Amino acid sequence: MIQPHSAPSETTTAMPIEPKPASPISFKQPLFQLESQSIGWDSKPVFENLDLTIEKGEKVAIVGKSGAGKSTLVRTLYQQQSKTAAYCGQEYGLVPSLSVFHNIYMGQLDKHHFAYNLVNLLRPFKAQVDKISPLAERLGLQESLFQSADRLSGGQQQRVAVARTLLQNKSTFIGDEPISSVDEVQSEQILELITSRHNTVILTLHNVDLALRFCNRIVGIRNGKIELDSSTKNLSASQLRSLYQD
Repeated sequence: MIQPHSAPSETTTAMPIEPKPASPISFKQPLFQLESQSIGWDSKPVFENLDLTIEKGEKVAIVGKSGAGKSTLVRTLYQQQSKTAAYCGQEYGLVPSLSVFHNIYMGQLDKHHFAYNLVNLLRPFKAQVDKISPLAERLGLQESLFQSADRLSGGQQQRVAVARTLLQNKSTFIGDEPISSVDEVQSEQILELITSRHNTVILTLHNVDLALRFCNRIVGIRNGKIELDSSTKNLSASQLRSLYQD
């Protein structure tokens, strides 16, 4: 006689185990990266075996004594992202005979046709004047807007160069001492404009107090090496000033 099988109890029922989905692998690339790189100028090395990574969204101040290689470093970084970064160098590059308006407008020459730019040179379009005027006013240049650049002071010329770079409206701003010729109040205004308008910022600065205030990361260089690389939360002005001592 065939005995009926009893139904399996719940305690002995095998439950299928579903595999966990694999964790996604991140292939995020840093915005700027130097790996064991030697850089310099005129065949003279300034840095050897340099390692530096900068992520999107960082506000980085590069500090150190004059001649430490800050300018060489930021120019090298700019070459990596020349299409997406706006660069403001120590040479202002203004056209002396052109007005403040036209020198600032040159930051967007590539956004318009040649004919448009030519007409705007001869008779500025109201739309462009309206666009540039608020920026000029923020930088204290409104009263000199149609004054030729050769009649400006050094500080005014630097502010025009900064305004021209800001007008490019790039996601990244790279500035080589963009506040070297202005007073502290104007320095704060310029740094506020730069950091508020750009997702990523790289600046060479001598004013360590402003570096700590407007940036979230400090890279300190001395004798051709990165001697310090830290979040501003972990640093004091006195620590940064030690980079300027022999």
